[in-house]
Amino acid sequence: MEQSIGLDAKTIEIMRLTRKGYCCSQILALLMLAEQGKSDPDLVRAMAGLCDGIGGSGDLCGTLAGAVCLLGLCAGKGSDEEAADERLSLMLSELTEWFRERTDGPFGGMRCDDILAKSPDKRACIGLVADTYDQVREILKAYGLWPEAATPQKKT
Repeated sequence: MEQSIGLDAKTIEIMRLTRKGYCCSQILALLMLAEQGKSDPDLVRAMAGLCDGIGGSGDLCGTLAGAVCLLGLCAGKGSDEEAADERLSLMLSELTEWFRERTDGPFGGMRCDDILAKSPDKRACIGLVADTYDQVREILKAYGLWPEAATPQKKT
């Protein structure tokens, strides 16, 4: 069962990035970086390891894997002087539960292969990436960690 795809600016950008050869996890990173006015080719390249169900295995959807990486990017420990936000595990749980609910009914699971079995042309993936990016933003905003209003990381 495919979701209809709205053609808002974000969806158009996701389609543009897809045509350029980026996968779901990379697109999520590119969307966040663009919104922050940043560029990080190393991060985008690293996200390629999550494509097509983590390492191309068809297992856990790269959209979820990439999205949890974005939460980690904003709330995880990044240097000796930083501490991970103590709420990171809650944020990860919220996102994972939301994604499970979002994919179980229409696709029969969170695996890339399950999603592609229902949408082999990957059309459903565009809506899933857009909705997941919105959910990441909402979670980060709810915890006061959305990059445009971010608070400094706690020092150890």
